[in-house]
Amino acid sequence: MALPRHLKSGLTPLEIEFLAENEPIEISAAIDTQQDLEFLGGTVSSLRPLQVNQVPLWMAISLKKKHKCNIVVPKWMTLESLQRALKDEQEQERFSALPYHYMETAQILLENACDDIPSADSVRTLLKDLREARQSKARKGVGALGLTYIQMDNIGLMEINEIRPFFTKAFYEIQQLKPAGPGNDLYGGAHGGFDGTASIGSGSVLGLDLTQGSRNF
Repeated sequence: MALPRHLKSGLTPLEIEFLAENEPIEISAAIDTQQDLEFLGGTVSSLRPLQVNQVPLWMAISLKKKHKCNIVVPKWMTLESLQRALKDEQEQERFSALPYHYMETAQILLENACDDIPSADSVRTLLKDLREARQSKARKGVGALGLTYIQMDNIGLMEINEIRPFFTKAFYEIQQLKPAGPGNDLYGGAHGGFDGTASIGSGSVLGLDLTQGSRNF
């Protein structure tokens, strides 16, 4: 049975990281499993040494901790790619295209596979700068707020969780300022009043208090 809205809580940063651990990533394994691996979440092709294998992030980290693989850094996380993304972020109004779980994936890799990341300190600094630039852009997005909708493409899940309380409260305040009239009440009516849902790019804002902060790089 579904919980009432007022009893629901939002995703914590750790819960979002847990979801991100199912993202695929490439590794160079040091073991040969000789057969495919069956998990609840799906099948992972057999691992072979000296070959690039694709596995879930959680599995890559587990093998890395046992010194049984090296992790191949995602292309978007290289120094050059992050420099381009930061430049785009600073020069263009739109958000640069990054993976939905880019923040969580980067955090996990920097914590557990720093030796596999070329120029790891510079990568960490660029990620911080990129995050700050995107946060500033998201705050400016308040100017685009409408009665029921705001469009923000290429927003990551952790970023949605961070801005969720502010934007949902802002939608609520805007609805309260609407002229009262038949079929135009606060939570419904002719103009599709505030129902606790505000679309932001590829994600959704649900409820009024669905976040508990975020983690830093």
